[in-house]
Formats: sequence, structure tokens, C-alpha cells
Amino acid sequence: MPHVPILMPQLGESITEATIMQLLVHPGDALQADQEVIEVETNKAVMGVTTSCAGTVVSLNVVEGEVVPVGAVLGIVEATEEEIERSGAQALSESGQNQEENPAVGKKSPADAGAHFRTEGEYRETSAVPRNSGHGLPVPIGVRGAHYLSPRIRARMDELGITEADMAYIVGTGAGGRITISDFEKFLEYVDGWPSRQASPMRRSVADSMQRTWRRPIASSGRPVLMAPIILHRKKHPRRPGYTLYFVRALALALAEAPECAGYMVGGRILTPKRIDLGVAVQVTDGVLVPVMRSVNEHTLDESIDEFNKIVQQARSRRLDDVYKGGGIATVTNFGGFGLTFGTPMPLPSESLILGVGAVQKVPVWSDEVQCFIPVEQANITASFDHRVVDGGDIGRLMQRIAYYLEHPELL
Repeated sequence: MPHVPILMPQLGESITEATIMQLLVHPGDALQADQEVIEVETNKAVMGVTTSCAGTVVSLNVVEGEVVPVGAVLGIVEATEEEIERSGAQALSESGQNQEENPAVGKKSPADAGAHFRTEGEYRETSAVPRNSGHGLPVPIGVRGAHYLSPRIRARMDELGITEADMAYIVGTGAGGRITISDFEKFLEYVDGWPSRQASPMRRSVADSMQRTWRRPIASSGRPVLMAPIILHRKKHPRRPGYTLYFVRALALALAEAPECAGYMVGGRILTPKRIDLGVAVQVTDGVLVPVMRSVNEHTLDESIDEFNKIVQQARSRRLDDVYKGGGIATVTNFGGFGLTFGTPMPLPSESLILGVGAVQKVPVWSDEVQCFIPVEQANITASFDHRVVDGGDIGRLMQRIAYYLEHPELL
């Protein structure tokens, strides 16, 4: 019958090893699925290691008091083909059978040092899950098994139009948190009959964009900016420019000085934009459209008013001219109009930077001149960016320049 390894699981992000405290089973013992077999201790807690399938203990490769690295084979369980299929456990390959005779428990080779798995492709998922032993809280493990989806499940997903992101709602009961076909079908049965509506093409487009964006390491940084200069400037301006346009212009001038902040990483190269084309997020029914203004840094605030008003109106009516579609290097989204004071917007997949603008608030700020708190009108701005391309310091300097231009609107 096939053999299934008992592996030392990842017991925490910074934990690389654990001490064997107690062996709870012995060779020849019959096991139930998810039975606790070994108690281990880390520098944070005492917890148990379990098996993912029923079977018989063939061997235990460790002794009490031994320090064992993550990914080591703690023992071997013999299970039937039917039980392995039911539980989703991963049997040893032929190369893995050799490790039963000569298990490398105490050491790791340089090739697999620091890895969760002993050799490339040998174990596709862990069969060991940490459990609470009464001495501390269990620590969830993040291993490949939790993300593996079998061909059978993928076929059902394709049949129903379900994406991997949709599977986040399902709690897996298989090895290492793996989602089994039974988990999938039970979830479908559970939500059957819930009130629902068909997602519109616009909603599906937004969902697809955000899912692709999330494949990158997106970070956010924010700060407040004084709004009194803009408010005063707008009151005196005969055409009353939209507040969002001020932020679009400030971002354009700041990026003209540091275009690398809106760069793209392609392979080992970072590409710098050739033009400052900026998008403006416009809320429409069941989604968002982002028309793009071209070479914004080359046109003054006054020169940009007509174009800005035009693209916003076209976006709201969903009748954008082709010249305003796509090709932006960054976007400005003003969620302050909805009363939101802070947010962490997501850039489009084709961009690496987005600037979010919060609602204007009157807050107390200490004044050294008069030695008391005075009311100040300010708004929070947030920059979300691709952290592969730039770091917090780069974005901090960019935000300082944006704030400078906003506080000196005559330069816009």
C-alpha cells in the first residue's frame, strides 16, 4: 500500500525548527484521519502535528528532545489508495521511499535549505497540520497544499465560470488546507438559493482588473495636505475648476520631476514612462471608467479645464472618445466626494501608481505663532504603488512635491 509522510509543518513565518516533546503513537498503531501523533514545541507555543489520512504507522524517524527543521520527515503512514483519494493526502514517490530507509531528519541539504519541501517536486503538499495541544494557540500554516486545486476541481470551475479568487470563500479540509472536490460541492450547495444577480460586464471587467493587479506587491502611503489654498484659489477662479483637476495637475508636475515613480518592471528592467498621461477615475453604474488625459504636465490648469470636464461627462455617459481610452501611467481617484476620509485605492494592472483623495475635514492643528490649536481644512491623500518599482522613500518625496504644488495652486 502507498506510504504517506508525516512532515514537520511550517509553524509560523519566522520559525524554522521545533523540538519533539512527545511521541503519541508508535509503529504498528492504527490512525484516524487528523489524529494527533506528535507533540512539538517552538519558541512560541506547544502544539500537535496530525496526519491527514487514516492508516497504520510504519515508522517514526524522530526521538523526544530532538530538534527538527521544517519540512523534515517525522514518520511514515501506510494508507489505502481509497483513503488517499478521499483525504487528498500526497503519497511518497519512489525517491521518497528511499528516505524511509535513510531519512535526513536532522539536516537539510544546501539545495533544499529553507524550503518547506525536501526536494523539488517530491512533496506537492504537506500531510501535517498543527493542532492546539492545550498549551498554546495553533499557528496556521501557509503551504502549497492549501493553494493546490486538482484537475477535477478546475474542470468544475471552468464549467461554472468560477475563478481562483472566488475559491477564497471555501475552507479546505484536505491536506494542508487543500480544497477537496467535496468541499467545493458543499460550498455550491450551501450558497444555492441565496439572493443573487448576474454580474454586469462592467463589474466583471473591474473584478478582472483588480485580480490581475493583486498579483503584484501593492503598498500604500498617505499624508494630509492643506486645502485652504485650493479652496481660496477656486473661489477666485472665474471657471471654478473641479477639485480633482487640481490633484491631477499636482501629480503630473510631481511625476514630471520623478517619472520613475510610475515606472514598470518587465523582467529585470524598470521602464520609465515617456509621457505624463494620467487617468481620472469616474464612478459609473456598477463600476468605474478611467478616461486618460494626455501630457498633463504640458498644459496649465486653465488649459486643462475643458478637457477635464469633457472626459468626465463622456465617462458618465459611457461614450468615451478613443483618444481618451487607455495608455495612462497613473490615475487619480477622488473618493472624498462620497464622504470617505481615507482609502487604499488599487492601481490598474497597466499602471503602477494611483493617487487617492479623501474628503476635506476641518481639524485642530497646533500653531506655534499663537500658541494654541487653530482649525485647519485638510484632506488625506494616499498613493498606492508597485513596491517592486519604488520604495516608501521615493513615494514620500513624490507626495511632498504633490503637497507643495497643492499648497501653491498658482503654480498649477
